Amino acid sequence: MIVASLTPPPGECPQCWQHAHDPRAHRNLRPREDCPQCVDHLVNGHPHIVPKKSRWW
Repeated sequence: MIVASLTPPPGECPQCWQHAHDPRAHRNLRPREDCPQCVDHLVNGHPHIVPKKSRWW
C-alpha cells in the first residue's frame, strides 16, 4: 500500500491534497457517492491554501 505524504506542496489546499492522494479519505463512500467535504470545496472554494514561496529575487 502506498501512502502519500500528507504535507501538501506550496500553492495547494491541504484538504484537497489529502483527499486526492490518500486512499483512506474516500474509503467509506459508496460507489458514485460524492464526498461532502469535496463538494463543499467545489462550491465555496478553498479556505486554507499553503502559501507559495516568493519568487522575488
